[in-house]
Amino acid sequence: MDIEDTLRTYRLFSGSYDLVFGPVFHPGRKEAVRIANDRPLQRILEVGVGTGLSLPYFRADARVTGIDISTEMLAKARRRAERMKLSQVEALLVMDAERTSFADSEFDAVLALYVASVVPDPARFAREMRRVCKPGSTIVIVNHFTSEHGVMRFVEKGLAPLAGKIGFHADFPLDRFLAASGLQVRETRPSNLFGYWKLLRCVNVKPA
Repeated sequence: MDIEDTLRTYRLFSGSYDLVFGPVFHPGRKEAVRIANDRPLQRILEVGVGTGLSLPYFRADARVTGIDISTEMLAKARRRAERMKLSQVEALLVMDAERTSFADSEFDAVLALYVASVVPDPARFAREMRRVCKPGSTIVIVNHFTSEHGVMRFVEKGLAPLAGKIGFHADFPLDRFLAASGLQVRETRPSNLFGYWKLLRCVNVKPA
């Protein structure tokens, strides 16, 4: 899977994303923001901000930067921020999550919602989040990982060779992702419908 596969998927879903994925992903989205944005005056990066569904949940005193590779998704996020007068939104930028232009340790917290299995290189994506996040600060990831249930695991493994066509890594083992990323997980909890997704609260214990 490469960046063009990701872009093609985003173009396909940009028009219907809010309707199809908004309500389903709402619990994980809201909880992730609560965990990441737990103090006043934080500077926060959301990687893969999409259409900006999470933006209203950030504190009014936060300074939020959202990045996404999809111009179609970002156009919706900008309209949302303007329509809802979200003063906490500092910038919404077209940017590759694996190669950002931010300085080391620039953000007080970083979160990525439903992005880890969409990027071409999940390990590089995670290392980039660690690089731009201050040491000791919080990184929150919400994503699906390979199921522990036999039927779902069978389906995910069957879809694995089609990653380039469907736009995401269906077979996405948590242990392999954590080993490659260097993320230090302090808490893992089920999220969203049936707990199929997982929320990872990580501490950036050292610079990448």
